[in-house]
Amino acid sequence: MNESRYADQHIGNYQIKQLLGKSDLSEVYLATNTETQTPVALKLHYGRWTGESAEKFLNQSAALMQLQHPNIVPILDYGIEDDVAYLTMRYAPNGSLRQRYPKGMRLSLETVLQLVEQITPALQYTHEQGLVHRDIKPHNLLLGPNDEILLSDFGTAITSHSLSPIHASLREFEGTTPYAAPEQLQGKPRRGSDQYALGIMVYEWLSGDWPFTGTFHEITHQHLFVAPPAFKERGVYCPENVEKVILRALEKDATRRFPSVKRFTEELVWSYKIAQARGILTDPALATPTVSKSQQVVSKTQFKSPRHLKFS
Repeated sequence: MNESRYADQHIGNYQIKQLLGKSDLSEVYLATNTETQTPVALKLHYGRWTGESAEKFLNQSAALMQLQHPNIVPILDYGIEDDVAYLTMRYAPNGSLRQRYPKGMRLSLETVLQLVEQITPALQYTHEQGLVHRDIKPHNLLLGPNDEILLSDFGTAITSHSLSPIHASLREFEGTTPYAAPEQLQGKPRRGSDQYALGIMVYEWLSGDWPFTGTFHEITHQHLFVAPPAFKERGVYCPENVEKVILRALEKDATRRFPSVKRFTEELVWSYKIAQARGILTDPALATPTVSKSQQVVSKTQFKSPRHLKFS
């Protein structure tokens, strides 16, 4: 486990135990609530939190505490102590989707639909509350006690620019570059930016890699100006009608994407059912499809109909 200067220290009512993960902007620890003796995930944000920045953090955290959804990790507490801003969240002991499905692992289309089924209601609910998550990626999708998917890490969420034009002049960028929509890279995140990130994850899970790779500047350029490679260019078979739905979610112009993340998922499910009915879930050019050991799909029930999909 990584070491940190905060190990064994107290912040607020929390005793820090061990580092769970870190990024350029924050660190996440396993901690104990000293009043209830229950485990929590404690996120510490880098930077100087005084004046306007402190007020903004406290106001946004108060708004995030209002999010109540079965597929969202609830924020339990927040505060600023000695210029350190912190959020506490319910601890999810089973890791993240990145740990469950490591980078480079390809999933069956049915498995991807089952994952998206749980992610979409949480995102749709978030958008209906006027918020944009801004950092949708497998690392921020945690697994609960029953392996349910829990959307986490709302530390970069802000009021949606598409809902609140007053924020249109904000030019900052926050998020993770391989999953960031063009408008988000330009400092104008909106609800469709989260849909784009979900589309990137679907592409990655099916192909085994992001559509755009390279340095920060190379990936940014590709998000802004380069079309995602077709699945066949990656040596991966994907039914044409399914691929068309995924690529629409990855349109450069946010207005050309689906009107909501719920609609994207509905169209993805419908395209799967059509491909299934046509018998083209596997490459028609292969009489006996073969898959290398390193590319084996996760689900052994790839060709069965997905369970009924419901949305909140």
